[in-house]
Amino acid sequence: MTTNLDHILLVCTSCRGAKSAETLTRLLAQSLPEGFVIRPVQCMAGCDYPTTIGFQAPGKAQYLFGSISTDEDLDAVLEFADQYRCCPDGWTNATDRPRALFTKTLSRMPWIQQEGAA
Repeated sequence: MTTNLDHILLVCTSCRGAKSAETLTRLLAQSLPEGFVIRPVQCMAGCDYPTTIGFQAPGKAQYLFGSISTDEDLDAVLEFADQYRCCPDGWTNATDRPRALFTKTLSRMPWIQQEGAA
């Protein structure tokens, strides 16, 4: 399990959802698993689904979730953060993710393949 800050939780600062980016950042920062850093991002093009958040880590699939607005959503994001951190390649199935995120997944993109890697 990784303990350095190599996992990133992106929070859109342009979204105008039920909770501000500052509020989301403050609430999430209190309970994120070890190894995460929060990075504010001006826009992640999820404007129809405020507020959007994303997950990134080296060698792992990347995720974008939208319509994050309730306390239940925040709990699900924190649960997914732990799941994501513990998953070696970050690849999870929709049915394995927290139920509150089931319909909020906007994208899952594969990890970046490094040149010369198999």
